[in-house]
Amino acid sequence: MKSVVIIPARYASTRLPRKMLLGETGKPLIQHTYESALQAVLPESVRIACDHEEIFNAVKKFGGQVQMTHPNAPSGTDRIAEVAAALDDVAIIVNLQGDEPEIAGTSIDLVIQLLHDYPDAVMSTLATPIRHREQLEDAACVKVVFDAQHRALYFSRSVIPHPRGGIRQEHFLHSPPLFYQHIGLYAYRREFLLQLSRLPQPELERVESLEQLRALHHGYAIMVGLVDEAAVGIDTPEDYRRFVERVHGASG
Repeated sequence: MKSVVIIPARYASTRLPRKMLLGETGKPLIQHTYESALQAVLPESVRIACDHEEIFNAVKKFGGQVQMTHPNAPSGTDRIAEVAAALDDVAIIVNLQGDEPEIAGTSIDLVIQLLHDYPDAVMSTLATPIRHREQLEDAACVKVVFDAQHRALYFSRSVIPHPRGGIRQEHFLHSPPLFYQHIGLYAYRREFLLQLSRLPQPELERVESLEQLRALHHGYAIMVGLVDEAAVGIDTPEDYRRFVERVHGASG
């Protein structure tokens, strides 16, 4: 089955203006993400779906594949679906956020392989163990629980599972781990991706503000692959500063 990585790249960013174009490393941030995606073995190609001429021109300058999409697309998922609509010969679409410059190629390969291995699943994603209480109780850290076959049961910003007697340190030493952080890397079967935005939005999705709950609500299977740790996304100026330091440290 042919697979393609599509990276939605939005110009506007509330906490970090022009995030995709920040270039203190000598490359724009979007180029780092693009080059990391190229390390994956299974995808046929990597493409960027952008909403602004500056990003389009920056990608063209470093030789990346890029397509301009509607500037008012409601979400990154809608943006990649716009590109995927023309890819008739592609079976699997990977949605990689543009602010994930340190994503491992093996993580991309894993979400693709899950859809190869589980033909009844329409989506796949990743998770990693949570080992600290502060992270577990942080609403910005999305949690996931899954069954014995690694099919997602639920995603939440709340603590799931929630220990009846309260959270204790021993819970973080459990083997296998008790708590998992969801990592927002997705692979979709193309046909499902194209219909996802047309599915009615359930109340659970609105309450949690988690789009993946739409698929679960409507009875679709999402496979969850496990990785040792999450890549560090770039959301704030401090995130970007630390990323620049890591790049300069690696090259120095």
